[in-house]
Amino acid sequence: MNKIGSYFKDSFKELTEKVTWPTWPQLQQSTMIVLAATIVITFIVLGMDFVAGNGLKFVYNLLN
Repeated sequence: MNKIGSYFKDSFKELTEKVTWPTWPQLQQSTMIVLAATIVITFIVLGMDFVAGNGLKFVYNLLN
């Protein structure tokens, strides 16, 4: 039980004293970068899905 308490105490000390947290502007910039990348990747996957779906429909129509 002593090891668990020591673990949480050390973890708290590390998070409050040793970790360098980003500033508010850095956090906002990182958030915008992640949001922009997510939107771009979403449209890429959407386009790939659209092309694959229509390609399969075209092939199925040729076979029937």
